[in-house]
Amino acid sequence: MKALLTIGLLICSNIFMTLAWYGHLKMNEFSWFKSLPLIGVIVFSWAIAFFEYCLQVPANRIGFEGNGGPFNLMQLKIIQEVITLTVFVLFSIIAFNMNIRWNHIVAALLMILAVYFVFR
Repeated sequence: MKALLTIGLLICSNIFMTLAWYGHLKMNEFSWFKSLPLIGVIVFSWAIAFFEYCLQVPANRIGFEGNGGPFNLMQLKIIQEVITLTVFVLFSIIAFNMNIRWNHIVAALLMILAVYFVFR
């Protein structure tokens, strides 16, 4: 159960992280947002990132084997990276109409191999 909770929290955390890091690029389509100075965009992104940390920190604490969770530090990091890239790819497709190419698929397969090897 802790494994599923950890992964669920990390997925939610990464949705907020992706919105904080890249959402402002899409928000530029709105005139009120486009007129914000850089510091306004930074504060806007930090406000979103706050929720990322509210989910990520508990996820890592719950999932870490040192706190009774099922994952060691390396496994937590690899899970985090795979989730981050998966959420980013979905965000890119949905928000920016990006196309998936063959090299993206190869990269995804290599990430799956990374997960396999880190859990061996």
